[in-house]
Order: sequence, then structure tokens, then C-alpha cells
Amino acid sequence: MTSAHIVFNSTAQQRNKLHYRSNFDQLISANSATQQASGYSSLDKALLYGGWPRGDLIEVLSDGNGIGALGPFLSAMASLSLEARWQTLIAPPSPPYAPLLSARGIDTDKILLVQPKSRKQLLLSTERALRSNNSSVVLSWLGACQYSQEELLQLQLAANSSDSLAILFRASQAAAYDSPASLRLLMHEYRKLYILKQCGAEEGLDIELSASEELPYQPQLWELPNYSDNRASWATL
Repeated sequence: MTSAHIVFNSTAQQRNKLHYRSNFDQLISANSATQQASGYSSLDKALLYGGWPRGDLIEVLSDGNGIGALGPFLSAMASLSLEARWQTLIAPPSPPYAPLLSARGIDTDKILLVQPKSRKQLLLSTERALRSNNSSVVLSWLGACQYSQEELLQLQLAANSSDSLAILFRASQAAAYDSPASLRLLMHEYRKLYILKQCGAEEGLDIELSASEELPYQPQLWELPNYSDNRASWATL
């Protein structure tokens, strides 16, 4: 197994390490839970059990299907940074801006980035990350591809076998197709969500995340520079 530390060109004091791996061997296990507070009271009130479901599959559907969809999960990621486990990002469209993660209280030493070579390896990496239960959070960008019910069910079963926060990012067109995910959200904007599906609780709800619950004086995802020299070579499977 090999790893590399990625240094972002922000400031000399703001060096941020993101770990790259090609598999999920020898990672660390942790405790179980059923939900994770989102950090937004309006959202927690609408969600079953009062937070993001852990050990279950969440789908976030958006037009951009980009890194900005990560926004509503930053607070939960900060809380889960206390666990001695990885936070695994699989096939994000670009490496996350590490100074933002640090500013939001996320331990970048626990961020694990995986870049699969193919669609098949993307699904396999996501399933393995979940079944290993060695990540407190697994975030996987599935892109605009269509996936069969069997493929998605495999990911749902993998999520059920863990206590990870399991999130799939897909294109908004996927809303037209069924999915075994227990929670499906349409993201209209960074703070505007629509609960398309929620097993065991109310669906069809519009949720607006309060700006007052954001950390003050911290950069928002849409305010970040797009530095080409902040991009790093990916390790592949």
C-alpha cells in the first residue's frame, strides 16, 4: 500500500494532507450508531430519528453533481472527525479544497481520496469502503451514468452492513428512476433541499438550511478559487 501527502498552495501555514490509497486494507474500526446530527435544525426535524441515517444509503441528486453537493454534510463530517476512522471520498470531480475542510473543523489527516479507473471499479470501491466499516463517512460521486437496481441494491446492502454515513452523489435526472436508497434528496441550491424519498417518515418536503447555522467568517463552497495548481495526481486502483 502506498500513500501520498498532498500540499495545497494556499499559505505556508495552511498545508493540508489528504491521503490517497488504492484499497481499503488495514483501516481502523469504530463504534456503531443509528443517526448523525446534520448540524441544521430544520433538516434534523424533517429526518427520521432526527439526523442523517447511518448504516443506510443516502442519495443526493443535483444538476451539477459536483463537489458543491458536499456542503450540507460538512457539519456531520466535522463531528465524525472525532472517530478514529477515515472519511472516504470516492471519485469526487475535483480534490476538495483542504483549507475549507480544516476551517470547518474536519481533520484532513483522516480524509481518504480514491480515484477508480472505471465505472465497475467505482461501484466496487464504494461497496468495499462500506463493507469494511473502516470509514465514518463514505461519499461516492456516481456521476450521470445510469445504474441498475441490482447495482444500487448491492450498495444499499453494503451500507446496511456498516454504521458509516453512506452518501451517493448522482445527477438530478436519476430522480426519474427508482432507487433502493432509504433517503433521496434533490439539491436545488446549496441550502435548498427537497426530500424526494424517505423510508418511514414524511417525504415531499422542501427544506431550507439556515445560513445562521453556518460557521461565521468561513469561505463558502461557491466562494472558493478554482486553482489549477491545487489539483493533484490521483492514485488509482
